[in-house]
Order: sequence, then C-alpha cells, then structure tokens
Amino acid sequence: MKDFWDERYAEAELAYGEIPNTYLTEVAAQIPADGSVLVVGDGEGRNGVWLARQGFDVTCVDYSSVAVEKIKALADKSGVSLAAICADLNEWDWPQEKFDAVVSVYVHFPDDVRAVLHQKMVDSLKSGGKIIMEAFNKDQLQYKSGGPPVLEMLFSEAMLREDFASVNILEIEEKVVYLDEGKYHCGDGAVVRMIAQKK
Repeated sequence: MKDFWDERYAEAELAYGEIPNTYLTEVAAQIPADGSVLVVGDGEGRNGVWLARQGFDVTCVDYSSVAVEKIKALADKSGVSLAAICADLNEWDWPQEKFDAVVSVYVHFPDDVRAVLHQKMVDSLKSGGKIIMEAFNKDQLQYKSGGPPVLEMLFSEAMLREDFASVNILEIEEKVVYLDEGKYHCGDGAVVRMIAQKK
C-alpha cells in the first residue's frame, strides 16, 4: 500500500489539489486560536498548510515519504512552518493529550485497525479538544469520485458513533456533496462529516 501512495504522490500534479477541504474551512473556527492541530494522512499537505496559514501550530503525519516531501515543499511555497512526519499510523508513537484538534480528511482504515486508530486520535487530544472528520460513507461505491473501492473501508454514521462513543459528538451527517479536490476527488461524493469533542 505504501508503494501505491508513493506512486500517486510522485506525479507532478498535486493528486488532490492545493485547495483545502471545504468542510474543514467551514468549521476550523471551532479550533482555539493559535491551537495545536494534528492532521493525519494529509497527503501532499493541502489541509495542514492551510491550517498553518490560519495561525495554527500544525503537525502533519503521512505514510508516504514522497507525500511528506511535498508537504514540506508546499509549506515553503506558502511561507509557513509546520512539522511533517513520515510514519505508519499503526506504528507511530502517538502523543498523548497534546493537540487541540485532530483533522482526518478521507483517511480510511481497514476494519481490523480502524477503531484502535480512532481511539488513538481521541487519546492525542487535550481535554476539550475536537476531532474534525470527513470521509466517504458506504454509498460512495455508487460514485466515481474517489475513495477506497472496498465497502469495509468506507464509514457510516453508526460506525463512527460506535468508534467515538467515549467523546461528545457535536455534529454528524451523511450527505452527498460535490467534490473538486484535484483529479482523484472530482464529482458527486457520498460523505460522512463529524465533529466530536473530548470530555
């Protein structure tokens, strides 16, 4: 799987564009000003760099070394600083109670590790910290706008409510949106959006 992502991110064109995720831009004001944000699976850095431009203290983690180099390049181009870490989230030594927010945009995990990694996101938050998530829901197989072509790796509201039962879910919604995020996320997509807050 790492080879797949390295190959995708080796293309000259940014795979998912440079513009940040729309939902993230709509809700980022819920993160405390100057707060610390962990962006998991940030690919080439479009979301992490945008957050850094808003004044947040950003840490990006991605599995692909090619992607991490592109995060650094995009940050340099944008005149911002952030931490860019190459790590497998299954093996990463997750910080504990460090971040004001964790952002997860289209990061899909297999069934056997999904709940564990979602709990690690929670554990990495300070008290009162928030998880901001957008992912494809199980209806996405009807569309051609991206995401894993495997039903088991797609999310649902019920699944997220179970995974994040230890925190307060402030909002959660399944809907169809139009995606314009580079050549690999383009067209109508079935998504689930969630904001949850650690107690």
